[in-house]
Amino acid sequence: MNMKNRELVLLFSEDESHLVEVSNRVFHTRSGIIKLKELKKKRYGDKVKTHLGKEFVLIKPNILDVLEKKLKRLPQIIVPNDIGMMIAYTGIQPGSLIVDAGTGSGFLAILLANCVRPGKVVTYENEKRFFKVAKENVNISGLGKFIELKKKDVTKGIYEKNVDVVTLDMKDAKKVVKHAYKALRLGGWLVVYSPYVDQVKELVGEMKRRKFSEIKVIENISREWQVEKGVRPKTAGLTHTEFLTFARKLN
Repeated sequence: MNMKNRELVLLFSEDESHLVEVSNRVFHTRSGIIKLKELKKKRYGDKVKTHLGKEFVLIKPNILDVLEKKLKRLPQIIVPNDIGMMIAYTGIQPGSLIVDAGTGSGFLAILLANCVRPGKVVTYENEKRFFKVAKENVNISGLGKFIELKKKDVTKGIYEKNVDVVTLDMKDAKKVVKHAYKALRLGGWLVVYSPYVDQVKELVGEMKRRKFSEIKVIENISREWQVEKGVRPKTAGLTHTEFLTFARKLN
């Protein structure tokens, strides 16, 4: 099937890639110009050339392509390796109901929605500027039917019930622990993303007071390796991000 107007397409070559929208515009790469209307005659796997003869393969983008190349970022986001750990430890799956608070750019809510559909992510954000950016990003992602954005202060309460997972990425996360406990189903998980270890200490104390079980704190360190003439760790890489604290409602 040929590509449709406004469809997102990844233009890929070994040294250059771009996420574009099928339209009547022209797109400038460092290797020349592409007339995007030509993509309407193409299918995924086909190739397109710039006016200078550079070839790009047309690939159907995944959600990470959209997040990294299309959406607007605020200063800090939860990185994919941490999100992967959240999903693996809590058993998030299609059909899950997730409450997310501290929406920020909406990256976590969007990635989780991609995993839980046809389930739902309800995400709380009380800061006007962040809410506006998140709303724009959710619309661009194409996952809006699986995400509900609420401009509310989650420290005042969570209105959803029988929630599978609550995720918090916010300054006063410990104030939400009691609300998370009430909202979670039996066996559900609370996951908190914290920048400072003293915050983690206070958070764990509050989790224990609220009778959470299986509390664990994880520092997820990732290191990429360079494989060329020799093999060694890359000089620069993603090491410490933040602390992930997991807790489960079992009573």
